[in-house]
Amino acid sequence: MIEIKGKSAQEIADCIRALVQNGELTPGAALPPVRELAQTINVNRNTVAAAYQRLVTAGIAMTQGRHGTSICEAPQAGEQEGLSSSTALIDLADGNPNPSWLPSVASLLAGTLPRPYLYGDDTLLGELRALGEQWLAPDCPAPCNLELTHGAVDAIERLAAALLVPGDAVAIEDPGFLGTRNALRLAGMPTIGVEIDPQGMTPASLQASLEKGARALIITPRAHNPCGCSLSKKRAQQLHKVLSRFPEVAVIVDDHFGLLNETTYYSVIPATTQRWALVRSVSKGLGPDLRVAFVGCDSVTAGRLRTRLTSGTNWVSHILQAAVVTGLKSEQSLARMDEARTGYARLRHELCEALGQMGIAVTPPDGGFNVWIPVPRDAKDVAYELAKKGWLVRLGTAFDVDGESRAIRVTVSHLQTDQAKAFARDLKACL
Repeated sequence: MIEIKGKSAQEIADCIRALVQNGELTPGAALPPVRELAQTINVNRNTVAAAYQRLVTAGIAMTQGRHGTSICEAPQAGEQEGLSSSTALIDLADGNPNPSWLPSVASLLAGTLPRPYLYGDDTLLGELRALGEQWLAPDCPAPCNLELTHGAVDAIERLAAALLVPGDAVAIEDPGFLGTRNALRLAGMPTIGVEIDPQGMTPASLQASLEKGARALIITPRAHNPCGCSLSKKRAQQLHKVLSRFPEVAVIVDDHFGLLNETTYYSVIPATTQRWALVRSVSKGLGPDLRVAFVGCDSVTAGRLRTRLTSGTNWVSHILQAAVVTGLKSEQSLARMDEARTGYARLRHELCEALGQMGIAVTPPDGGFNVWIPVPRDAKDVAYELAKKGWLVRLGTAFDVDGESRAIRVTVSHLQTDQAKAFARDLKACL
């Protein structure tokens, strides 16, 4: 029998932590009820409750309401976007842009820095600051402060850490982006799913999630991943109205596809919102490996971000910043992005048209390079049948928050001539 000792909350928590570390308490193991453990070790119930709360805050245990407190699973990266290098299948699951539509790394690095940058230098190149302010400020409440992070997911992680504490609930789209879900899970922040339709988040579902106690909202305004929907002007106004009733809720807008978007940006951030941020990454237009995202935010949020991104700790490399400046200004790079924008739209249209000809109904996406395909039976079975025909797709369940999707997600970036029709025929046969 496992023995838990201690007279203070710290001693009890340390004892349980040691039991977890040496393997005596394994993930999923239930801890004794508070009253029972308090009687066993002869301490006040509040002392045990405080010990359990320390463990929950540290991510060692989790509370399950009437089911008590149990030991958490060890942190895991979770399902990731990316190439499946070990498969011989045609990969329609990777969520990557098409490399042929990205500017060459050599061309981006052609923009040289005037001098070596050292500890204590300004963390943001003046030329990049000007470009970022020109891009973000018109879509942000005034005043807008600009910061840089190592990509959009890094921005979400940093913003969550700056504005929230472990245990705070966050409202996100359901189905929602893999990177967001993983970042919040690893930060110990539970998610509340908000229903979406072809116009984006639904106002009623957002209202319900905020009334349940969500302390923050993360929303994708355009080219939602996995569904491809974008906020209409009317829908953005409706969400804006809902959020205006909850000024204490932090609003984080992940406009990840900003460089290549095909639709107008409509803001949902009310002027009364106390903490807010607009995130725009360059990864879809210039390449995922650049690891740069702009963050426009209020002054308090900017200050909290800056404490972790100062020169000497974790600033964004000036070499990468110079590459982004080149990418955002060179005619060749801008032309490549225009080609990508129209190319992704064409590929989405070709796949949706091919599916329609096979009698498979889909909602045409407004942007991005993914198509969300509902299926009438278990998506695992459909994906398995597709694999036997040579196709690798992403299961819709990978993106679920509260619901359970019967769908697959297809990335069209790499579709070759006639592959859309072939895939649609094979999917029809699998159904």
